[in-house]
Amino acid sequence: MKPKFFLLLLLLFTSVLGQAQNTIHPVSAEYEYPTEPEVAAKLEHWRDQKFGILIHWGLYAVPGIIESWSLCNEDWISRGPDSVNYNDYKKWYWGLKKDFNPVNFNPDQWAAAAAKAGMKYVVFTTKHHDGFNMFDTQFTDFKISDGPFKKNPKSDVAKYVFDAFRKKDMMIGAYYSKPDWHSQYFWWDYYATPDRNVNYDIRKHPERWNKFVDFTHNQLNELTTNYGDIDILWLDGGWVRPRNTVTEEVLSWGAPIPEFDQQIDMPTVANMARKNQKGILIVDRTVHGPYENYRTPEQGIPSEMSPDPWESCITLGGAWGYVPHDRFKSANKVVHLLIEVVAKGGNLLLGVGPTADGLFLPEQVSRLEEIGKWLDINGEGIYNTRAIEHFKSGEVYFTKGKDGSFFAIPTFGAKQAIGETLSWKGNAPAKGAKMTLLGYDKPLKWKTEGDETVVTLPKKVLTDFASSPALVLKYK
Repeated sequence: MKPKFFLLLLLLFTSVLGQAQNTIHPVSAEYEYPTEPEVAAKLEHWRDQKFGILIHWGLYAVPGIIESWSLCNEDWISRGPDSVNYNDYKKWYWGLKKDFNPVNFNPDQWAAAAAKAGMKYVVFTTKHHDGFNMFDTQFTDFKISDGPFKKNPKSDVAKYVFDAFRKKDMMIGAYYSKPDWHSQYFWWDYYATPDRNVNYDIRKHPERWNKFVDFTHNQLNELTTNYGDIDILWLDGGWVRPRNTVTEEVLSWGAPIPEFDQQIDMPTVANMARKNQKGILIVDRTVHGPYENYRTPEQGIPSEMSPDPWESCITLGGAWGYVPHDRFKSANKVVHLLIEVVAKGGNLLLGVGPTADGLFLPEQVSRLEEIGKWLDINGEGIYNTRAIEHFKSGEVYFTKGKDGSFFAIPTFGAKQAIGETLSWKGNAPAKGAKMTLLGYDKPLKWKTEGDETVVTLPKKVLTDFASSPALVLKYK
C-alpha cells in the first residue's frame, strides 16, 4: 500500500491509541533507594531539577503517527479498516527508513526552546520499540545513519542532540527500548508476532535469546562510551523482565506476559553502564528493584504525595511524537501540572515531538517559552524544593526549600483572589514571619484566623499578576 493511504488509515488510530497509552506503564508499587553513594548523589541532584523534556523522534515522524505501537498485534490497537494486511503494513513501516531524511535537523533549536522553558534535563529516544536507531550503532544497519541522511554531518543524531543540551548545562538522559521488534533475535520471522513480547519460546531457543541479550549489551555499551557524559539510562519496555518479578499487580495491567523469563541480565547492564559512566541513574521502568532508581508514572499524576523519587512523563500534545494537527496543552495547564507534580514530590518530564524534518513546531516553541516566563519569576518555589506531608489546601499547593522556606502556590492568578485575599489551612507561617510574593518587591500583610492563614494582596498585585497561571508566596 502507498504511504498516503496508510496515513489516512492511521489518523483514527492516532486518536484512539493516544488515549490508550495512559495504561501502558502503570507505576510499580515499591521502591528501593540506591545504596551506591555516587548514584544517590546524582539522584538527589536530579530531584532538584524538577522539569525535563522527553523527545520521541524516529521513523514514525515521517507519516506522523503514534510511535511504534501500530506494529504491535494486540486487541487494543487499531490500524483502520479490516482490509489492512498486517504483514504488508509492517513492510511499509520498516520501509520508511528510505524516506527519513531530516535535512533541517536542528538540535540547537530544541535545546534553546527547552532552556527557555526552564527545563533542566533531556531524555532522548535513541531507540524505540520499532528498533530504529537514532544513533550510529555498529550492530545493525536499521538506523538513521544508514539511509538518505547518511552523508549529513549530523547523521549520528543522538550525539548532536546530547551535545546541544549539554551546552545548556542540562542533565543528559538516553531513552532505550529493551524490546526491539525489528531484531530477528526478538521478533523472529519464523513465527508470527502475536503481541509485544518475544515471539518464540526462549526455553526452546536459548541461543537466539542470548544473541539478543548480547546485541542489547553491545548497544548499551556504545551509548555509555561513545556519547559523552550520560546521567540517565532510561529503559522502556517493562514487559521485558524476569518472570519472578511479574506480580499480581503487573498481571492486572493487562499486558500479555509469557510463561518464561525475558531477561536481559540487568546486573551486568548496570555494572557495565556504571563502569562507563560513574553514578549513572538507571530507570528500568516498572521493574521494581535496585535498577529502577526512580519511578515513572505515565500520562498522569499520583493522587498522593510520595517521598520516593518519581517522575510523571506527560505529553505536551496528545501524542509523544509528531502527529499532524495535534492539540497542545496551554502553558497554564502545563504550569499547573508542574506545580502539582512538584508538590507531591516528583519531577515533570514533558513530551515534545519534532517533525520529520527535525524541527519543533512554532506552536510548541511558543508554549515552552510561555512556561519559561512563569518559571523565570517563580522558579524558586519549584527548583531545589522537596514535598511536605501537608502538600495541599484547597487550590493551594506547598513546597519547601532547603533553607527551610515554605512556598504556598495557589493555582490561579490574582484576579481570582476572593475579596483581595488568599487563604489556606495548615503550614502556617511562624509568628512575625515575613511573607513575600515572588516577582513583587514589597512584603505582604498576613494574619491568622483560627487555623487559616489569610494574606492581603495589594492593588498593584491584583493588577500585575491578574493573568498569572499561579502565584508563589514565600515565608518561613
